[in-house]
Parts: sequence; C-alpha cells; structure tokens
Amino acid sequence: MLVLGIESSCDETGVALVDTGGAGVPRLLSHALYSQIAMHQAYGGVVPELASRDHIRRVLPLTQEVMQGAQRTLADVDVVAYTRGPGLAGALLVGAGVACALAAALGKPAMGVHHLEGHLLSPFLSADPPEFPFVALLVSGGHTQLMRVDRVGSYELLGETIDDAAGEAFDKSAKLMGLPYPGGPHLARLALGGDGAAFKLPRPLLHSGNLDFSFAGLKTAVLTQAKKLGDELQARKADLAASTQAAIVEVLVKKTLAAMSQTALTRLVVAGGVGANALLRSQLNAACRQRGIRVHYPELEFCTDNGAMIAMAAGMRLQAGLVSLDKLSAGYTFDVKPRWDLSEFQPAPALAPLGT
Repeated sequence: MLVLGIESSCDETGVALVDTGGAGVPRLLSHALYSQIAMHQAYGGVVPELASRDHIRRVLPLTQEVMQGAQRTLADVDVVAYTRGPGLAGALLVGAGVACALAAALGKPAMGVHHLEGHLLSPFLSADPPEFPFVALLVSGGHTQLMRVDRVGSYELLGETIDDAAGEAFDKSAKLMGLPYPGGPHLARLALGGDGAAFKLPRPLLHSGNLDFSFAGLKTAVLTQAKKLGDELQARKADLAASTQAAIVEVLVKKTLAAMSQTALTRLVVAGGVGANALLRSQLNAACRQRGIRVHYPELEFCTDNGAMIAMAAGMRLQAGLVSLDKLSAGYTFDVKPRWDLSEFQPAPALAPLGT
C-alpha cells in the first residue's frame, strides 16, 4: 500500500511517499521539502498568512517531484495523509484541502494525522529504528514533552512544559541577542565559541520532583543579563549564547534521565527540531551510555517538520490496524485542529460524502 503524506503545519511544506508492503515498518520511497525560512526572516518570525499562501504555491510541485522520484504515478497512491493538527490554522487548511481534493479525485481515502505523532515516529525513518516500548523526548519549536510510548497509538504523557518550549527558549533568547531568525540554530553555532559556564543562568524546575519543564524564566534571565552587559554584549555574546544553551540542555538531559529511571525503560527516542542540537545529543549520548540506555534519533533531515514523518505515521497506523480504510473512504469533507493534545488523538471520524 502506498501512502502519500503532506505536511503544512507551519513554515515547511513537505511531501513524501511510503510503502507499507513487506516486513517491518513502512519504507520511504521519496520525499521533498521546501522551507520558508528565507521569506520569514525579514519579519523576524513566521507570518501565518504568508505561510499559508506559500504552501499553496509549493504543495503540488513538491507532490509531482515526489512521484517522479519514486517512479510512481498518482494513480498508484492508496491513501493520502495530511497533517490535521496542531499548527497554524490557515497553513493546516491548505494541506488538508489539497489532500482531500486529491483523494476525492483519485477515489482514494484521505487520512488526518497528528503532527506530534509524526515527530514521535520519525526515528523509524532512520537506518537504526527503535523498538517499542520507549521513552520519547519531543523537543520542537512549540512543544517540549516526555512520553512513554508502548506502541503506535499508545502514548502516556510523563511531563511537559508549563510555558515556553525549549525551542522557543532558544529562539527568543537568540532574538534578545540580536541573532537572525530562526534563532535556535544561530545561537547554537555562536555558542561553539563561548564558555557555557560564563554566566550563572537558572535551570527552572530542575529539582521540582516531577517531569515538567519551564523555560520562560530562563528567557527573562537572558534578557536581564543582556541588559547588564550593555555595551559589552557584543564582546560577550558567544559566552551568553553558550551559557543559555548549557542551561536548556542540562534541564532536558536531567529530566529525560529521570523519566528513564521512573519508567525503568532502556530505550530513548529524541525527536523534533531541537533534537538536532549537537550539545544535547552529545550529553544525552554520554549519560545514556553510562546507564545502558539506547538512544535513537531521526536523521537530521527529518528532525524538523517534513512530509516523510506524516506518511510514516499514517502508514504505521494502517499497519497496526488502528484505521479503517472503509471509514476513511466515506467522505472527503475535513476539518483541522490547530490545538490538539496527542492524548486525545483518534483517527478522524467518517464524514459525509461530498454533495450530501
């Protein structure tokens, strides 16, 4: 079975094709991605209306590119999957609209996918996929969560951020230092030349006794330190960047290790854009190696939003028997869920066919 996946939740348009046939997890046949970073840089962040319009321009050419790369035609597609939420409402509507229209034209089912489930399952795209059960550290621009994952569709929330996510802490701190959008990668590069112990920044909730996170106070501390430095900020910027990164990474690593101890599991998955951070990977790898914990990451190209993770999540749900193709085939009307808790995720219900 061939599953076409479309991702359009924020500022990346992604399309991919996976094959659920054969043994093991679905096999990625082809994928294509377009990032809107250059367009949004002039505004210092994502402009939702511009994002939506750009998705409209990109999604069909990317779909054609994917089909050509896989040496398949649209007639070969069995299911069209799309990101139903969470994300920017207008951006989600573009992907959902295109996916459902395409499915209707082909007479094939359309399937809504949870964006965070796509991230959680993205390491299955790698050459070294994990095995269930595992603990997942989901760290992206808008989410920081620890979850126990027993199988596809079975997710237990262990802890989450009560305010800013780790990705937001990176980006907002970078903006305070005058770094360009997207700030996180720029801050990480700048930190390579700095001293992570130069400034004593807070580690919020580090000793809270639970697995929740908080990064808003860290951002405020970075602002306070930047103001104190005044004219010296330019000369000390690398040190401030390194100290900020060290604080974020320490909290992520220690909370993750606490989750591993709490669950007694020996397999960890790290997913989401912040999962590409080199310091986070090196510290997690070292700490987990000492404890006999196996760590899995998606390939770097699949850390940020992409169509492959959406196609993979849809394919794995189909393989697990969690989705009925008959019900999916019942209709092509759709909705999107800009705010959507993963624990509430169920496959989209059958909807009325067009014209009823």
